[in-house]
Amino acid sequence: MRTHGVNSRLKPFGATIFAEMTALAVKHGAVNLGQGAPDFDGPEFVKEAAVKAIRDGRGQYARMTGLPELTKAIAERFSRTSGLARDPERDVVVTCGATEAILDCMLGLLEPGDEVVLFEPFYDSYLASVAMAGGVARIVTLHAPGFRIEEEALRAAIGPRTRMLLVNSPHNPSGRVLDDAERATIVRVATEHDLIVVSDEVYEELWYETPHRSLAIEPGMEERTIVLGSLGKSFSFTGWKVGWAIGPAPLVQAVRSAHQFATFCAPTPLQAAAAAALGADDAYFEEFRADYRARRDRMVHGLLKCGFRCATPEGSYFALADHGAFGFDDDFAFCRHLVEHGRVAAIPPGAFYLNREHAKPLVRFAFCKRMETIDAALERLQVYAERFLVAAPGVGSENGTKA
Repeated sequence: MRTHGVNSRLKPFGATIFAEMTALAVKHGAVNLGQGAPDFDGPEFVKEAAVKAIRDGRGQYARMTGLPELTKAIAERFSRTSGLARDPERDVVVTCGATEAILDCMLGLLEPGDEVVLFEPFYDSYLASVAMAGGVARIVTLHAPGFRIEEEALRAAIGPRTRMLLVNSPHNPSGRVLDDAERATIVRVATEHDLIVVSDEVYEELWYETPHRSLAIEPGMEERTIVLGSLGKSFSFTGWKVGWAIGPAPLVQAVRSAHQFATFCAPTPLQAAAAAALGADDAYFEEFRADYRARRDRMVHGLLKCGFRCATPEGSYFALADHGAFGFDDDFAFCRHLVEHGRVAAIPPGAFYLNREHAKPLVRFAFCKRMETIDAALERLQVYAERFLVAAPGVGSENGTKA
């Protein structure tokens, strides 16, 4: 009898690190700064729009491409932020979160054996999505502490079967926002090799000092770039799973062709609420960023006081820190020790790398939390530091902690 189980494309991935760390957080009563999900609700006007849609009987399937009012709202918001006009009927598709949109891009646009360039560290679904579509990932490592895209390394990853670049800015987990030189590099390489660019811009509203600019606005990029967005990140409703892809009609048509057989449509009343959300005025987004800037500053200042080395994120809601002062030489071992002995859950960034040796000194903390949650975590981290901080990385007992 044959052995049945997970197929060869998915077997290498196993369960996500988020499930493991959440379970450990529950077991040890830890403050959970692992998964990037706010511990507070989104705005009331968005919730009320969802309630109204339910009460109005909008409980049946939505149009496969997305409710008309939502595709119109997405196109209008994109036009306001990018200056590019998009047809809501041809150039937009609404998905069950941006995670589905990533997979739909791969399933709809790749032929078996086509290559996709991924910049590591990357969101963990990228690699699995390429594999599920029968594609081949070509990895470009972004090195700490700068995490910059270097043209020589990018060009070295391009081959005759390369079809796509997948770019994420503001970036999870480093918090980087692409600078002008990096954007120019992507434009040169993409146009020279006639590549499709999937630009994951789910953190588009979470920038701090340097405003986010869509890659689609660069010369030669409008007709080759699919931009991904998400209600969850900009309005703190991650569990609603409403995302979208917007771009030129021929590319979006391919994404739609996969979407129609993956989920067909996102939840109808939540799409109606998303349309209301995207109609928010500038004051909402300014206050949103100000609140997150305060959380970011509180988190980074606290991590530095506790002995971590940590750059200030330019965007997103993650702080990527160096834990070397605690004596561990492995990010997974450090995070498992921290959740048990410090009662704070974080994510080992090796989950975002294929070449995991580059992640060993690092740890990712999410600051999409209430201030009291951040403060509680920092208090515990201070106590942990008093117990386990060592003089220099690598000093301590066999398990990497102070003897």
